[in-house]
Amino acid sequence: MNASTKSALIVRGGWDGHQPVETTDSFVPFLKEHGYDVRIEETTAVYADAGYLADVDVVVQTNTMNTIEGDELRGLIAAVRSGTGLAGWHGGIADSYRSSSDYLQLIGGQFATHPPKAPPEELAGEAADNFLRHTIDIVPERADHPIVAGISSFELTTEQYWVLSDDYNDVLATTTVAARDFDAWHRPVTSPAVWTRQWGSGRVFVSTPGHDLATVSDPNVRTIIERGILWASR
Repeated sequence: MNASTKSALIVRGGWDGHQPVETTDSFVPFLKEHGYDVRIEETTAVYADAGYLADVDVVVQTNTMNTIEGDELRGLIAAVRSGTGLAGWHGGIADSYRSSSDYLQLIGGQFATHPPKAPPEELAGEAADNFLRHTIDIVPERADHPIVAGISSFELTTEQYWVLSDDYNDVLATTTVAARDFDAWHRPVTSPAVWTRQWGSGRVFVSTPGHDLATVSDPNVRTIIERGILWASR
């Protein structure tokens, strides 16, 4: 690799319903156009290679409901602390390794649920049961952030993520889950939908919109993710 070329590592896998191959493949041309040499890995084993990760400018991860070995996770965290960026979307970053509290602390948000569009007895038992029309609200105080600058609040019909998070995140956009007659909760719940996080010398970017190729192809979502990758990069 040319010394002047930037390095991007794509780590993908986990639940096929999130289309980890198709969604990450769709960002490869963008990365190459912006001067990145792109390496793609289908497992997390590469995270244990400290020598390689030290030269990676940004990791793009989509790896839902998977597992990770201790040395791999320690390698990823160490790389981010040293300046490697970490970016991702939806369950590929916010629902990756449920058994690891250290990963949760690194990312700053964990998927809790995506509400169904109707009561259980009215559902068809398919993915679209969880596709709701909802709004992604840009936080007014953060509207000048380079990731969301010039983007107004927008609507999507896809999974709406309710995430558990902390106030160390720099939240750029939120989404509010309604409380309907058939829901167990009794008032609307606002969750972060797009956020960043500083970890040591590294930057973390998360977009909860991004369920599938159709969602990441939405112009607003695509712009936010592309900008987020570049923002997180070393």
